[in-house]
Amino acid sequence: MRPLLPIFCLLTGCAVGAATPNQAGTCTDPNAEAGTAAGTEACLGIGPEPASTAGVVGLSSVQNTPLATCSTAPLTGFFRDGQCRTGPRDRGVHVVCAEVDEAFLRYTAKQGNDLSTPRPQYGFAGLSPGDRWCLCAARWEEAREAGVAPKVVLDATHPAALRSTSMAHLEAHAVAAAP
Repeated sequence: MRPLLPIFCLLTGCAVGAATPNQAGTCTDPNAEAGTAAGTEACLGIGPEPASTAGVVGLSSVQNTPLATCSTAPLTGFFRDGQCRTGPRDRGVHVVCAEVDEAFLRYTAKQGNDLSTPRPQYGFAGLSPGDRWCLCAARWEEAREAGVAPKVVLDATHPAALRSTSMAHLEAHAVAAAP
């Protein structure tokens, strides 16, 4: 098994060699001045609103169907538009639409990424079992290898996930289509 990387990116978009959480649990970005708005934005994966992809041909799911919305309550996605789509600033590749469960939430908390606790400073209300959330593809694969991968909504999962896991693994964890 590969060494487990910090999975703080599930919430913040941090990635190894990019923006990372420090020991206090706050983000730092080696390419931005500490404590600045730019540093916080880089770590959280937020910033200037991206160009809309609504109606763009080719924005598809791993099933080669139009990419469905993963969740708007809670509002998820790297771009906080409800979709698990990615772009150049998404260092964590938040493309797996997962339906989280208690086992996964416990696992991710033990790895240093407590997704259950609200973090109002980031506009994050915390996740509960049954919530759908766009996860980093590599972190989903690590959870699968540990036997705690959450279920996947295939029609809301972007094909970039296939760089970190196989379609067979995603299908083995599939749940009903996005509502």
